[in-house]
Amino acid sequence: MLQGQMMDRPLMISDIITYAADIRGDQEIVSARVEGDRHRYTYADLAGRAAQLANALRALGIGMGDRVATLAWNGYRHLELYYGISGIGAVCHTINPRLFAEQIVYVVGHAADRVLFLDATFVPLVQKLRDQLPDDLRYVVLGDDTHGLEGALAYETLLSQQPNAIDWPSFDERSASGICYTSGTTGHPKGVLYTHRSTLLHSYGLLAVASEVGLTPTDTILPVVPLFHVNAWGLPYAMPLTGTRIVMPGPKLDGENLFRLMDEEKVTSAWGVPTVWLGLLGEMRKQGRKPAGFDHVVIGGSAAPEPMIREFEADFGVRVVHGWGMTEMSPVGTLTTMGPTLNAKPEPERRAFKSSQGRRVFGCELKIIDEAGNRLPHDGEAFGELLVRGHGVMDGYFANAEASAQVFDADGWLRTGDVAKIDGHGFLYIVDRTKDVIKSGGEWISSLDLESAALGHPAIAECAVIAAAHPRWGERPLLVARLAEGQTTTPEDVRAFLADKVAKWWLPDDVVFVDDLPHTATGKLSKLTLRERFKDYVLPTAVE
Repeated sequence: MLQGQMMDRPLMISDIITYAADIRGDQEIVSARVEGDRHRYTYADLAGRAAQLANALRALGIGMGDRVATLAWNGYRHLELYYGISGIGAVCHTINPRLFAEQIVYVVGHAADRVLFLDATFVPLVQKLRDQLPDDLRYVVLGDDTHGLEGALAYETLLSQQPNAIDWPSFDERSASGICYTSGTTGHPKGVLYTHRSTLLHSYGLLAVASEVGLTPTDTILPVVPLFHVNAWGLPYAMPLTGTRIVMPGPKLDGENLFRLMDEEKVTSAWGVPTVWLGLLGEMRKQGRKPAGFDHVVIGGSAAPEPMIREFEADFGVRVVHGWGMTEMSPVGTLTTMGPTLNAKPEPERRAFKSSQGRRVFGCELKIIDEAGNRLPHDGEAFGELLVRGHGVMDGYFANAEASAQVFDADGWLRTGDVAKIDGHGFLYIVDRTKDVIKSGGEWISSLDLESAALGHPAIAECAVIAAAHPRWGERPLLVARLAEGQTTTPEDVRAFLADKVAKWWLPDDVVFVDDLPHTATGKLSKLTLRERFKDYVLPTAVE
C-alpha cells in the first residue's frame, strides 16, 4: 500500500468557532433572551466568550472527559457552552427539560455530570430535584444572578474573571465531545456519546446540501429545534461553518411569538418539529401572510403531514424540506433535497417526493431488509426494516452493553426500528415504526400514511392511529383525533372522507375524539402512552 503524504491533523470542534471568528467574525447572532429582551453580538464575540468559558471550566477543575450538563433554551449562552465545554476535551451533556423528573435525575447520575449550567427559568425545577441529584454537583445559572439557587455561581460573573483568548488544545479526534439521551422509549433513557470526528463529519454532510436548507452567509436561520434535542440537528456546528446569520428563539415558541420574531428579524429558514409549525401556520392564517423573508422550513422529528406541506408551499410560498434521523445518528440521516431535474417535475410529483423523508446525506448509508435479514431492492415497492451505518452513527450506547447488543445486525448496521421503502431516486419513505405498524389479517397497515390522510380532514387538527385488538383480524386501526378549535365532525364523516384516499381495508374501525393528545419530551406524539390509555378499548367491529 502506498500511503499519501498529507498532514495528519485531528478534526476538532474548536476549529469551527475559530474559523467562524476569522472568516465570518462580523456576522450577527440574535437571541430572544429569558430576560425578555433581544441580545445581539457576532461570531467573533461568540469565540471570545467561549474562550472565557473554557478558561473558567478549567479553573473549576474540569478537564478531559468530564461531563458538563446544560439545562437551557436556545440562546447565545447555550451556544457558548457547546464550544467552551467540548473545546477543552470535556463532554457537553444537553438535558431535555421536558423529560420526567426521575429521568432527569437518572441521566445526570448516569452521565456522572460534574457541573450543571441552567437558565433561570429552570431554577425551580432544579430546586425540587436537588435532594435527588449528586451532592458534589456544581451549579451555574446563566445570567447575572443565581435567582436564589443556593451555592450556585452566576454565569456572567464566572466569565468576567477570565481572559477571552485561549490556545485550544489538540487531542484524539475520537475523544467524546457530547452526549444526548434518547427519550420516549421504555425503560431508562439511553446515552449516545458523540466524538469530535463524528460531529465534524456529520456537519460536512449538511454542508453538501447547504444551499437547499438555508445554510449560506446570506441566509438567516431560526433553530426552533432545541439545542437540548440531539444537537439541534447539527445546526450549532453547521451554522458557524457557513457563516449563517442566527436568530435564537429563547423560551417562547408559540405561533404568535415565533411569527413576530421571524417577521422582525427577516428569518429566511426555520428548523423544527411539526407541532411547532402547527402554531406558526395558525398565526400565518390569522395574519393572512407569511413572516417577511420567510423562504423555507425544515421539518423533522416526526413525519410532516402532506396537508402541512401543501399549505406551506401552495398557500404561503414557503418551500418545505422534510428530514429524518435519530439521536443515534448525530442525528440527520436524510433530507428532501430535490435538485433541478426533480424540481422541474409537475407539482403533484414534487409534493410526493417532499412527503417522503428524503435522500441520504453524505456519510450515511441506508438499507432495508426482510424478516429473514435479506437485503431488499430500492424499487419503491419493497419495504422492510430500515438499517443505517455511517460516520455519525453510534456503535453502542454509553455504559449500556445490554441495550447496545440489541440494536445491531451481524454486519454492524444499526437497526432503526423503522419500517421503510426506498425508491429508485434514493428517496426514503418511512412506512411506520416496527412497534407501531398495524398487522391486520397478516397484512401491514401504515399508521403514518393513515394519519397523513386523516389530517386532510378540515375538522382534524392532530391525530394518531394505533392498533386495537380484534378477534378475527388480530389488529385493526383505531384513529384518535383532536379537533380544530370550533370544529365538529363524526366518526362516520371521517371514514367517508378517507374512503377514496386509502385502501378500503385500511379504514379505521373506529374514530375517537379527545381534548388533547400526549407528546414525548421531544414533541412527538406518544403512541406508547396512547396504547396504554386504550389498551382495553373494544372496537365496535370486535363486538359485531
